[in-house]
Amino acid sequence: MHETTRLLRDLVALPSINPMGRPLSGPDLYEHRVTTYLEQFFRSLGVSYQRQPVAPLRDNILAWTDTAEAPATILFEAHQDTVPTDNMTIDPFAAHIENGRLYGRGACDIKGGMAAMLVAFARLVRDKPKGAARVVMIYTVDEEFTFLGVQRLAQLGLRERFPDLCGAVVAEPTQLHVVNSHKGAVRWDLTTTGRSCHSSRPEQGVNAIYRMAAVLLHLERYAEELRASRSDPRLGPPTLSVGRIDGGASVNTVPDRCRIEIDRRLLPGEQASAALEHLYNYLRQQVDPSLTFSFSAPWLSAPPLSAAGSEALVARLGAAIDSVIGSHQVEAVPYGTDAAPLAEAGIPAVVFGPGDIARAHTCDEWVPLVEVEQASEILYRLACSW
Repeated sequence: MHETTRLLRDLVALPSINPMGRPLSGPDLYEHRVTTYLEQFFRSLGVSYQRQPVAPLRDNILAWTDTAEAPATILFEAHQDTVPTDNMTIDPFAAHIENGRLYGRGACDIKGGMAAMLVAFARLVRDKPKGAARVVMIYTVDEEFTFLGVQRLAQLGLRERFPDLCGAVVAEPTQLHVVNSHKGAVRWDLTTTGRSCHSSRPEQGVNAIYRMAAVLLHLERYAEELRASRSDPRLGPPTLSVGRIDGGASVNTVPDRCRIEIDRRLLPGEQASAALEHLYNYLRQQVDPSLTFSFSAPWLSAPPLSAAGSEALVARLGAAIDSVIGSHQVEAVPYGTDAAPLAEAGIPAVVFGPGDIARAHTCDEWVPLVEVEQASEILYRLACSW
């Protein structure tokens, strides 16, 4: 069994579910099992490493090759968390292998990329190739929900610790292509209020869910108008989506409160605050004046990733890809990643990894094992290219 497959099987078998703000409970939540596994891995290699507490049971972990003569430093970054396992049709943690694929929650997003980076890192430690860059291996928490891990990472002052830092490769399923641009995201809650009463006399109350239904009609129209308003040549239009709704205490009580969660994808140049203000003013003009609603403060605000500044890293990574599989593409994507906060901190960043984003978060998530092996070889060659 290839070393990448063995590590990937181990990682998928370790639950690291992000509750995504939902009131979930149970033994499978949070990233601490994966963090402990990584710590043991780095300790066995004899390299320097550091755990960075972020929240209870949630630590970032870093390790780096101790290369005094390294010509440069590069970051390899991946997130430890996965989305929940609702409605999966396979055992999410069995790490079943069939027809060259490994199945399980996180196999594609992003434990395949994690395994590829770990094997490349271990080879660099063992082989000590002459002229290779120093690699700082970083695994963060909470990428799937609020990017808390990568935001906390900024407090470590990576540029100050590694003055020759020249860029970061962030693991996500890109089918071994290079992503140098993606949309940003802002997420917040919208709440409607009413007046509760017994459901046998609904006329005595004000139904907050009915009020939300009226707001949702205008939100759907706004989302359509937003998509038609403009378009980035590579990223397409800005978008808005309602992803969750919650309201009411019981079926026999008229609800006095209803809440939805909104996801707004930002193009380069857009500001989160302006996006919220524009929608708020639109709704105030469209809904009945007697209908009360409110916006929460954003609980996620992640910037877009711009291609500017990453040209040299794109060229190096592209050359490494070509040397292994013959060709590559440079792409822009609509989803967000840890690359954007790193780039905002002044570190050129690109996104790269095995697997297809279309398989992420699915009921039978899987990753091609050959791509995990190829990704590891590509990353090793990238580190050796300085």
